[in-house]
Amino acid sequence: MKRVALLVQYVGSNYSGWQRQKNATTVQEVLEIALSKIAKHVVKTFAAGRTDAGVHASGQVVHFDIDCVIPGNRYSDILNSFLPSTIRILESVEVKDCWHACYSAKYRHYRYVINNGKFPNVFINSWSWHRYQKVLDPLLMLNASKRMEGEHDFFAFQKSGSNRATSITKIQNISIKKVEDLIFVDIKASGFLYGMVRLIVGQLVLVGEKKISPEIFTDRWVNKKKNDVKESAPAKGLCFVNAVYEENVFKKINNNDFFPVFLIKGFS
Repeated sequence: MKRVALLVQYVGSNYSGWQRQKNATTVQEVLEIALSKIAKHVVKTFAAGRTDAGVHASGQVVHFDIDCVIPGNRYSDILNSFLPSTIRILESVEVKDCWHACYSAKYRHYRYVINNGKFPNVFINSWSWHRYQKVLDPLLMLNASKRMEGEHDFFAFQKSGSNRATSITKIQNISIKKVEDLIFVDIKASGFLYGMVRLIVGQLVLVGEKKISPEIFTDRWVNKKKNDVKESAPAKGLCFVNAVYEENVFKKINNNDFFPVFLIKGFS
């Protein structure tokens, strides 16, 4: 047996999330079916982050154990010949048996994209939320968000149905940047609660539209007023950007942000 790590991209629009489910097509299921065909035995995969239905990934990290003579660096090309065009393997490498895609990660990075322009744009519609009713104030949103950095209880930003033992997690950094009509909300954290990013963005948009104050935003999460947190941003604007480890296991690719910002004028 050897352990192989994958750097994976997928368009989440037509998948019911990462994790296997009954009577639904998921990224994990499609990937495991392809791996099992190659290995001639059942293969189980583990991901750095479990994305929800409709959420994308530009740099998901996955590992699996396999009993096969194929070298670790060959699985990217081989898998891409089995997988649909909505799932691509950027790189594959053999890793130590003790390395784990989820448990070895220092933190994860999610990005939410809001199109705040007056008009819709079909070229970015599948990976952004067109919120055009009011011009958002990104500085007000950023100032409201900064108190969340550090270790806190984010119970208010956890959807029902979570099996996580605690709602305490640590946010390393939050940044909010506007480029042309697009607003990018980037959140890096050691772990994320179920639905956390979309609930945070939904509340920050209310701040940006001046429907609630930064003080009300803070009061809702600090005092665990979950019933007041009703607005959740749609899944299509959310992307799992990457997971960061003590040592980068991938050799061919040094850049760890594969989100298609090169398409956007003024982004750097």
